[in-house]
Amino acid sequence: MRIRLPLRRSLFFVSAFLFCVVALLPLRLTFDWLGLDSRGFAAREAIGSIWLGAVREAEFGPVPIGDVSARLNSLPLLIGRARVDLRRRGDSDPLKGAIVASRHGFGIEDAEGSFDTAAAFAPVPIQALDLSGVTAHFSDGMCQGAGGLVRARLGGSFGAALPTNFSGNARCEGGALLLPLVSQSAQERLDLRLFDDGRYRIELSLPAGDDPNRQKLQALGFAPNGANEVLRIDGTF
Repeated sequence: MRIRLPLRRSLFFVSAFLFCVVALLPLRLTFDWLGLDSRGFAAREAIGSIWLGAVREAEFGPVPIGDVSARLNSLPLLIGRARVDLRRRGDSDPLKGAIVASRHGFGIEDAEGSFDTAAAFAPVPIQALDLSGVTAHFSDGMCQGAGGLVRARLGGSFGAALPTNFSGNARCEGGALLLPLVSQSAQERLDLRLFDDGRYRIELSLPAGDDPNRQKLQALGFAPNGANEVLRIDGTF
């Protein structure tokens, strides 16, 4: 005996089946498909489905992120982009933002929160980067668009007196993501360039001051540049 279902009802059951299969896909497969590991994103564990999951002990390169909830946003899929929303709840140290990926691009969107960078940019003691509405998109290895406010907090041992706070707005320059940060007095400058392949470049510019201070800075690797001394450091995450 054969049971014949109306076409509309058959399509409904097929669609419902496919939806259930997709809805139950584990979150870890999303990270594998998007190739986030090659971009420096790693985690001890990813649990739950692609629509509602969590990531344990996540990190982006040398920058720890911690435990965050994660879910795939469906709407960007319609234009060929995948967006994974991340959120760390809590009154003391909240964080939110998204990782986006497409066939030729990668980036972050709407990032808000404080990131521990103490292990990232040695010997320059950038202890933390505080992001406010920061977005940055790379396409074919080049920075194509960026914005948002970045604050850097410095501290620790360096060998020279440094301001503790720098700030500026993110932008693209020469294919890199540029964070052009200045101190409150505007006499000190910290330019941080981030490249798509994981490289970074730091340029720290300080007033030269008197001869003893100039000699002290040059002993730390600074080079003369007009009335300032500049330290340039290249590294890779």
